[in-house]
Amino acid sequence: MRSHDGAGAQPGRSGSTSLTAGGVPPFEPTSAGGRASTYEIVRRKHPWRFAAAIVVLLLLALLLYGAANAHQLHWSVTGHYLFNRAVLVGVLRTLEITAAAMMLGLALGVIFGIMRSSHNPVLRGVAWLYVWAFRGTPIILQLFLWFNLALIFPRVDIPGIVHGTTVNIITPFLAALLGFGINEGAYMSEIIRGGLLSVPPGQTEAALSLGASHAWTTRRIVLPQAFRVILPAIGNDTLQMLKLTSLAAFISFNELFGTTESIYYANSEVIELLLVAGAWYLVASSVLSVVQYYVERKFGRGFQRGRQQALVERLALRAMARLRTRAV
Repeated sequence: MRSHDGAGAQPGRSGSTSLTAGGVPPFEPTSAGGRASTYEIVRRKHPWRFAAAIVVLLLLALLLYGAANAHQLHWSVTGHYLFNRAVLVGVLRTLEITAAAMMLGLALGVIFGIMRSSHNPVLRGVAWLYVWAFRGTPIILQLFLWFNLALIFPRVDIPGIVHGTTVNIITPFLAALLGFGINEGAYMSEIIRGGLLSVPPGQTEAALSLGASHAWTTRRIVLPQAFRVILPAIGNDTLQMLKLTSLAAFISFNELFGTTESIYYANSEVIELLLVAGAWYLVASSVLSVVQYYVERKFGRGFQRGRQQALVERLALRAMARLRTRAV
């Protein structure tokens, strides 16, 4: 019988041929003359990729050249209004309404998301009606409804909370907050519901079997795990809300877009002021994207494969160092 450790190797031109792991001699390509030939590894060429990159760069260069040499475009006006006091105030108002609307939307989303997951048919039906109504109508329509609420309810009387005429209570800021926040709550409730469904039901059953209440289980076990899943969607909605706030200019709320619009109505420098608004929107979006990245990385530390591998490697290195110390 032949052994599989090299005893059955057949002699060749160079004396002997080693076997591979499966006991098969390695393949050696031969030329017509019988000698072993070597093949040069050539990288596959992609000429169309190179051509497409050249075309895109040329188009981009033409666009930049045309914008830089456009005689009707006054770049000095754009630079002058970029840090104008009124524009900066508009930037702050945009950030304020974005943050306030997202907080309101998140609170409503948690409430109605839990209601959508409830076994109570009344709560589930009310939550479905809320989502159906505010997701099915345009946001600009909702803004105008809140802004013109005084046409239906001339006065607002809530004992112990608010009392007065609707015109004085529903300011442009409050109308924008209610419009954006309540509309965001409808979308956020579906995001929250999806996050709740991502948590295995066995954890809820285990907590209930140990005597925990439904409220405590939802607050301390389900929501913290669901938050990791819904966090990317919340970040995307925040970026979307930042840009949606430009619609508040139609209800006389002077945020960033409304402020630049008022300025170019006065000096007729339309494109220059729109470039100013676009630049600030890009800056704000970039900052929020960076914040979203670090927040997601913080809350996803225990679920990232790369970080788990790095942790295992650090533990292995520490163990090896201790063994070496003991050996010395």
